[in-house]
Amino acid sequence: MTVRKASYRSLRSLQADTARCRACVEAGFPLESLPVRAPLAGQRAYLFGQAPGIVEGEERRPWRGRAGQALRRWLELDEDAFYTSFYCASVTRCYPGRAASGRGDRTPTPREQELCEFWRDWELELLRPTLIVTVGGLALRRMLGLAHLTAAVGERYERDGAVVVPLPHPSGASGWLNLPANRARLEVAAALVRDELRRVPTRRSASSSAS
Repeated sequence: MTVRKASYRSLRSLQADTARCRACVEAGFPLESLPVRAPLAGQRAYLFGQAPGIVEGEERRPWRGRAGQALRRWLELDEDAFYTSFYCASVTRCYPGRAASGRGDRTPTPREQELCEFWRDWELELLRPTLIVTVGGLALRRMLGLAHLTAAVGERYERDGAVVVPLPHPSGASGWLNLPANRARLEVAAALVRDELRRVPTRRSASSSAS
């Protein structure tokens, strides 16, 4: 059963409730995993993707499949450094299943996105990140309200005092990187992320206080 408190004082309490959230299932959506959650907490860089893939849904850890491997190559981070650097989140937190077309995964519906936004808003409130990296068009729209991914990749934005750097999605189902101009945009964006990461304060331990 989904539990959502009126307020949270600690990431530990928030993560515990996020891990057992069934709000979308209770609303009738056909999800194929339990919520996927960040393995660490307290980072001041926040990575915001679309939704977990099938591997992530099975392991209940973010960015474990091929897309995660590609993303780490872009950012020149090994696995340990990646998870230590970023608090990993997404627009929705459960694997949504395959798309009806059979190509790629199903895009979460607007209602699913709204139901999961509660967790994102509290994560941002508690973490107060200095860097936010959006991955893919849906994450960009939900974080900044921008509709055009291509124009945003390679740019730097701001939200509530945090630097926001958009990246394309590293999914193999995407053809975005087939264009040389887009590959050049990615190189600029990845360099921006690496540069901003050097400015991010060291990860803090998650508070153990009760909510």
